[in-house]
Amino acid sequence: MLDFSAAEIEAVRLSLRVAFWAMVGSLPFGLATAIVLARGRFWGKTLLDGLVHLPLVMPPVVNGYLLLLLFGRHGPLGRSLDQCCGIILAFRWTGAALASAVMGFPLLVRAIRLSVDAVDRRLEEAAGTLGAGKFCVFALVTLPLIAPGIVAGMVLSFARSLGEFGATITFVSNIPGETRTIASAIYTLTQTPGGDIGALRLTAISIILSFAALLTADLLARHMGRRLSGD
Repeated sequence: MLDFSAAEIEAVRLSLRVAFWAMVGSLPFGLATAIVLARGRFWGKTLLDGLVHLPLVMPPVVNGYLLLLLFGRHGPLGRSLDQCCGIILAFRWTGAALASAVMGFPLLVRAIRLSVDAVDRRLEEAAGTLGAGKFCVFALVTLPLIAPGIVAGMVLSFARSLGEFGATITFVSNIPGETRTIASAIYTLTQTPGGDIGALRLTAISIILSFAALLTADLLARHMGRRLSGD
């Protein structure tokens, strides 16, 4: 049962690759969006908040189809990227990373936003009165204080990306060695006669990876919390 096939190993490697780049690629945008939603005062904030969280409530297939319309070879964004940069996302692993990033983005933003909301603004004001500029205040005061939330958001995004199926298979299909992640590989094996054992192996790997990600997030958050409290 533990004798993994080459296709199963490739699916695990691809899933880790997709989840990692989905997490890393969405982090700068997630951090900026969380700060804007937590600190910003502007017209349309509620609309932006709704758009950010929309992937959580829409069917994943709908998200994948919208990505296909926008970033497909004949979509406005996909055609522009292909012509100017030679970047093709549809039916590529990079497209799978994009779909996973979109699905995990609300979780990333929410975790960071909660940390930003919890920051004592008096600490930032005190740093400002001592002559620190806005960038220094953010880098030396705000960022360390919200670091546990950033880590939690990154891990949630990573774990969500590992399990993404609907948006990915709609946008980039289920191509062996290119877009067949753990989730799509399990689906394929359940539809294949005699594939139950392989599906069980990949299911076990998926559970282990997800649990390891959550455990790592908890340990890092505790460690950062102890450092911030001076223990």
